Parts: sequence; C-alpha cells; structure tokens
Amino acid sequence: MKFDELLAYQKSFDLAMKVFELTKAYPKEEIYSLTDQIRHSSRSVAVNIAEAYAKRRYQRHFISKLTDSDAENLETQSWLQFSLACGYVDASVYNDLLSQNLEIGKLIRYMINYPDKFGSKRDYP
Repeated sequence: MKFDELLAYQKSFDLAMKVFELTKAYPKEEIYSLTDQIRHSSRSVAVNIAEAYAKRRYQRHFISKLTDSDAENLETQSWLQFSLACGYVDASVYNDLLSQNLEIGKLIRYMINYPDKFGSKRDYP
C-alpha cells in the first residue's frame, strides 16, 4: 500500500482542494490571514498523514505525525467556523465541509488507536 491509498489521506486531500477552491472567493483583505491559514492547515492534514506513513516503522513517530495531522484538522475546523461567522460561506457549505472534517478526524484517530493495522511496529518494550 502507498500513502495515497489511505482513506484518511484521500479524504483530507479532497477537503483541502475544496477549501482551496472555496477560498478563491474570499475577500482580498483575508489573503494573508484567514485564506492563508485555512489553506495551510487543510493541506497539512494530508501532508502529515503522508509523513506518518513514511515513519510507520517506528510507532511513536507514526503516532506523533498523526497527532500533528489531527491537530491541523481541528485547526481547519476552527477556520471553517470563522469562515461561517464572517459570512464567507453559507450554512449548507459549512455543514458539508464540517461533516467531511469530522469524518477525517475519526479516520485519523482510528489510525492513532490501531497503528499496527497500518504497518506500524511497536518500537519500545
């Protein structure tokens, strides 16, 4: 299996691309704040999953990178809330993106809780 075959990676990549497309319509005054932040955090979810998979031989490293991914996913969720509160997205778009975000979080936490199912080996006594 390759990292890009992981369901969590695929779904997080998809959400990051949706965020990218959505944020193209954000106001120009948000380009160096909300736009940049939400794009960065949403992309980091997928990137950290890929890095975790590369480190799967060492369970502590695997879990650490997945924890980073989970944190970035929660950051993305927070930026989505700001997007809704600022009126940059309507409630239906927000709810769709939030649903995807929550599903990604569940997938990441499953990987954290069951690292051996993803080829991670225990590297401590």
